[in-house]
Amino acid sequence: MNSSLDSTFAALADPTRRAILMRLARGETTVMNLAKPFKMSQPAISQHLKVLAEAGLITTTVRGQERPRRLETAPLKKAIDWIEKYRQMWEKRYKVLDGLLEELQTMQGDKK
Repeated sequence: MNSSLDSTFAALADPTRRAILMRLARGETTVMNLAKPFKMSQPAISQHLKVLAEAGLITTTVRGQERPRRLETAPLKKAIDWIEKYRQMWEKRYKVLDGLLEELQTMQGDKK
């Protein structure tokens, strides 16, 4: 696994950060709006945003005094692609196992 995937998965490991990303999936917003549903301090939210930004999952736009955050989907796409490769591999292995089980069941049926 490469370092960008490592930072993506590390950022996604925290439920607060996942909730922030879900909120940002609806559109960009300010830190104040992001912090509203959470029972934590502004510095704590800012630390979560820092982790997400370092992982490339969010970006900040400067508009006068506002600094809204926006979801960046490229790191998520890389993570999905990585997961998909393993899903396909395991699916193939399960199909082989299914075939073996069918064969065993057929052999047991023949013995009766």
